[in-house]
Amino acid sequence: MADAKTLIVPKGATGVVVFADGSAVFGRGFGAVGEAVGELCFNTSITGYQEIMTDPSYAGQIINFTFPHIGNVGTNLDDVEADNPYALGCIVRQDVTAPSNFRNVEPFDQWMRVNGRIGVAGVDTRALTRLIRVKGAPNVVIAYDPEGSFDIEALAAKAAGWPGLEGMDLAIEVTGKESRLWKDGVWRLGFGYGAGEATDDRPHVVAIDYGAKNNIFRNLVKAGARVTVLPATATYEQVMEQKPDGVFLSNGPGDPAATGAYAVPVIAALLTENVPVFGICLGHQLLGLAVGAKTIKMHQGHRGANHPVKRLSDGLVEITSMNHGFAVDADTLPDNVRATHVSLFDGSNCGIELTDKNAFSVQYHPEASPGPQDSFYLFKRFVDGIKGSVAA
Repeated sequence: MADAKTLIVPKGATGVVVFADGSAVFGRGFGAVGEAVGELCFNTSITGYQEIMTDPSYAGQIINFTFPHIGNVGTNLDDVEADNPYALGCIVRQDVTAPSNFRNVEPFDQWMRVNGRIGVAGVDTRALTRLIRVKGAPNVVIAYDPEGSFDIEALAAKAAGWPGLEGMDLAIEVTGKESRLWKDGVWRLGFGYGAGEATDDRPHVVAIDYGAKNNIFRNLVKAGARVTVLPATATYEQVMEQKPDGVFLSNGPGDPAATGAYAVPVIAALLTENVPVFGICLGHQLLGLAVGAKTIKMHQGHRGANHPVKRLSDGLVEITSMNHGFAVDADTLPDNVRATHVSLFDGSNCGIELTDKNAFSVQYHPEASPGPQDSFYLFKRFVDGIKGSVAA
């Protein structure tokens, strides 16, 4: 075990990542001054860093980007998935350069500072990635001090004292607090988001927000639905008061078993009423729990925009975007549930469907469009299935 007392801060170091065992990685800080404790994970995406930082599923996590050039296109007002960045901070290889993109409105380092998020540059992010792959996702503290004054021993103690994501319900912290209507469609160059596209005569989808990405709602609108968003704590009665034609279960952070304490009874009740259900990521895991399967904490998780997933019905391979540290244990699926998708990286479950209900879910993020359109059919399947059941 490393001795935090003997570590010497290198000259010029203003940022640091400290592990629970007292070891540390130094670099150049940017963004907000301060410190934050969370789980260190890696993301293999080449683009989309602003969407990643604002994805509520990253609550409680610090992102180690494997792609070396992060921040070089700046930030804008459109490429966000929520009102605030939920990732605690990020680690990058190269210093953030001046933005070079016609859509830029604010440099990435300034955006990080304004939003209170900590960055460390000048780090061998590939070596950190290898460490995570070998040892699993560790608890760390990320810190930035312009003077390079760090109490490594105290930061290591803070990392060691953090309980970790297992058993932690974070959906309750990131969910919207009130119900809201969502009528805007997807973004188009030169037009922005399609404002007010969802008319009242469309099928009504009630989306339960466990930490949802906004682009999911936009894709539901694109597929032909109108959407009402309810908080994660919405009861079965509150959902049914909206007279849903279908219910969507969103992505979100934390341990699905912890969130399931209040979410699973609601989902189970919806299934008894034969309400069509579609889930993504955490929503997929919660649907699995609701039908009697179990979820497990993964060694390193899946995070990136280049994950191959095999569709078992026909062998088609989708290039998907993923962000999850827990998974449905395929060995625990009951007889009335079949696996529909599987990861080609490690064989973990990436999709299920009920054989006796109109309910299905996937572990990956079709709204992120990494294929770019490999997985949009899932939104169409859900909305078209609702239209069919309404017509019947």
